[in-house]
Amino acid sequence: QVQLQESGPGLVKSSQTLTLNCTISGSTGTKNVYYYTWIRQAPGKGLEWMAHVSIADTTYYNPTLKSRASISRDASRNQFTLRLTAVNPEDTAKYYCAIASMTPYEFDVWGQGTQVSVSP
Repeated sequence: QVQLQESGPGLVKSSQTLTLNCTISGSTGTKNVYYYTWIRQAPGKGLEWMAHVSIADTTYYNPTLKSRASISRDASRNQFTLRLTAVNPEDTAKYYCAIASMTPYEFDVWGQGTQVSVSP
């Protein structure tokens, strides 16, 4: 059974760059993973899809992030990474990584999430 584990700094200051890693462990069985995704949820708000990178390393971003986000994948380390530049307190959220084996927005497995707070 595949598991995802997010890791990040917990607390960052405004204007800094946030780097989050998602480590994949275990087996997906007969399913192939095609999309590696980051999603976040700010306090009191709904889930916000941020970005994904495909198995072909094609990337796609939520336009609202205005080019601040960068997603990449390291297959040799079974990890994928999100970088978010110029963070501000509105980026305070719980960040989740997820993987999908069929369509980009139907997630098979989620991580437990990692809380990130951005100080002014």
